[in-house]
Amino acid sequence: MKPLRVTVCGAGRTGHLSAVLFGQRPDVRVSLLTGNPDVVAHHGAGEISAHLPDGSTLTARPDQVTMDPACAVADADTVIITVPAHVRSQVLHAIAPHLPVDKPVSVGAIPGFCGFDWLAAAMLSARPNAVIWGMKDVPHTAFDLEPGVSVRVGGAKQQLHVGVHAREPASARQRVRAQLAMLYDAPVALLDDYLEITLTPGNPIMHSSVLYGLIGPYGQWHNRPFAAPLCWWTDCPELGAYFLERCDEENQALCNAVQQRLGVDLSSVKPLRQEIVEAYGAQIRDSRTMLSVLRTNQAYDAIQAPLIAHDAGGGYVIDRTSRAFQEDVAYGLALLVEMTRRLTVKAPHLKEIFDWTVAYMGGLKGSSLDYFPQTWPGDIR
Repeated sequence: MKPLRVTVCGAGRTGHLSAVLFGQRPDVRVSLLTGNPDVVAHHGAGEISAHLPDGSTLTARPDQVTMDPACAVADADTVIITVPAHVRSQVLHAIAPHLPVDKPVSVGAIPGFCGFDWLAAAMLSARPNAVIWGMKDVPHTAFDLEPGVSVRVGGAKQQLHVGVHAREPASARQRVRAQLAMLYDAPVALLDDYLEITLTPGNPIMHSSVLYGLIGPYGQWHNRPFAAPLCWWTDCPELGAYFLERCDEENQALCNAVQQRLGVDLSSVKPLRQEIVEAYGAQIRDSRTMLSVLRTNQAYDAIQAPLIAHDAGGGYVIDRTSRAFQEDVAYGLALLVEMTRRLTVKAPHLKEIFDWTVAYMGGLKGSSLDYFPQTWPGDIR
């Protein structure tokens, strides 16, 4: 059997970890496409290490690390895009002309939120052999990245959920599932509709709600610098958890409206607290409330919020250029708010947080609305 040729696009935390995990598989050949020359330089110096929660370490050297899209995807069977949503269009534009044309090639995103299926369908229109897919969430949390050298692994999902573009036939769906089953230990389940990924509550409402609870107009740190670094979840304020639950309720209302309008089954899109508990299981010490789930999930430990030094003096402030804004707000939250508008779903908390975060980040330079089909929820799913 020929080896599975996998190209990982993006050398961030998920990209590095993917390269190490796939490197453990004897029948897999791994290429890593990066824009970071330091990662390429380190490829010649040694392996990449992934430090696991139990104290052990996995190492691997990708078969290829390159900044050249043509070299990276020339013979790929599977392409996995791990860059933030606001960078995906650049990556797709770079790789599209160089994808194989003589065989099916799976092109997916991890995670697949922010309407990746719509974006990829538009940008790969000249590549009908490309099979578009996305994963509901990252298979593992990861942090403490040292580019080209190491990454630290947090918690692992107990099951992986994958959506495939509605245009793909059953044979293509099963091919994607088989390929991903070769790459991951956790079982891979196919979702019935890609909207199950788009509407799954995750970072777009999680990060924005915590930010609003920390530094929004009602937050303890509004117009004040933080005295010390803090973590996203173990330091989540009660107010952040409150807004998160309100946003989650409105997201559930959106799901109900989509089900009624389009006739799709979105029963897999569960309330956020239930999603997290089912994903991480015993890694959560206290699952009674949203706040306790966030603060006691071992998989979330030590994941720091994006902070920079305060220009006007001591302390720290939230980095407006971080992906919590540029990805989660501009490409995630923007899409949810627009969907509620088109379906006339009342979502005052989603809209309030969206408007505030957009103002805080200085406006939108690009967003998922650039590719969200104008006809939705009409004849395009």
